[in-house]
Amino acid sequence: MNEPLNEPSNEPTNATNTPPDAGLPGTGWIGTGRMGFALAGRLLDAGHPLLVHNRTRARAEPLAARGAVIADRITDLAGCETVFTMVASSPDFAEVTLGEHGLLNGGTAPRVLVDCSTVDAEVSARVRAAADRKGTLLLAAPVSGNPGVVAAGRASFAVSGPEQAYHEVRPLLAALGTAVTYVGEGEAARLVKLCHNILLGVLAQSLVEVTVLAEKHGVPRAAFLEFLNSSVLASAFTRYKAPALVHLDFTPTFTTTLLRKDLDLGLAAARGAEVPMPIAAAVHQLVQVAVGAGHGEQDFAALLLEQARAAALTLVPESTEVDSGL
Repeated sequence: MNEPLNEPSNEPTNATNTPPDAGLPGTGWIGTGRMGFALAGRLLDAGHPLLVHNRTRARAEPLAARGAVIADRITDLAGCETVFTMVASSPDFAEVTLGEHGLLNGGTAPRVLVDCSTVDAEVSARVRAAADRKGTLLLAAPVSGNPGVVAAGRASFAVSGPEQAYHEVRPLLAALGTAVTYVGEGEAARLVKLCHNILLGVLAQSLVEVTVLAEKHGVPRAAFLEFLNSSVLASAFTRYKAPALVHLDFTPTFTTTLLRKDLDLGLAAARGAEVPMPIAAAVHQLVQVAVGAGHGEQDFAALLLEQARAAALTLVPESTEVDSGL
């Protein structure tokens, strides 16, 4: 059943959703890690001025050269009409919104808060309740893609929350990527993204398994992946992971630790709904093996290394040029 849009809270509030101070952008951005930086850059390149905050200011400062105004405090963004957040974890999302110096902990709050992170639905629901008390509409808008995909304009978003707010900010979301899908009220988008990332893990493990099998029988990785990426089984995912697998370059776009976090959340959601997920559970354990072996901060394509180790295969980088499809 759909929830009413922006249902008024029974709790009093002193908040006002006022326009930003004169001369400051009406759109704010919190979090400029790998993904946040790429996404914020897309908005700036599309001509949308931004007021940007990051816990480590130096990581946000390169955006100033592209037109962003850098804010030292999260509360500086409270007067923006719309604020985006892109952070690494559920505790981080709670901290930047509900913490002592959080966005929703002052007298003024934005009209719309759009969170692009992949976080726990329970934490999101808690933030949503606090936002409602402030008169702020929260949209969950987790993103599919990595920084390279974002830079190429090929990211996609699942969005849930008040449909009224979705239509208001859709032009901003459309500037971030090629596909924006409204999936319903409340935390529906959180579950959609977890399902997406469970499949991501399963596909990644399957891809490294068959790649190792082919190489163990003497087929170069570049040749096998060229064939695969020319077949009916090709996908944007298999194409853009091919260079990492061929060159053994595991510079992170999405770390193995973050994949483990999303598998944790997804399997917890499955348990809560009594949905068996035996394949995802097995992949979760293999991702844990990779993290335990020291690949946690590498790109999750490093699953290849543990698969090769298990098969007693010594890998060396191949110098063949590989098309990522991006």
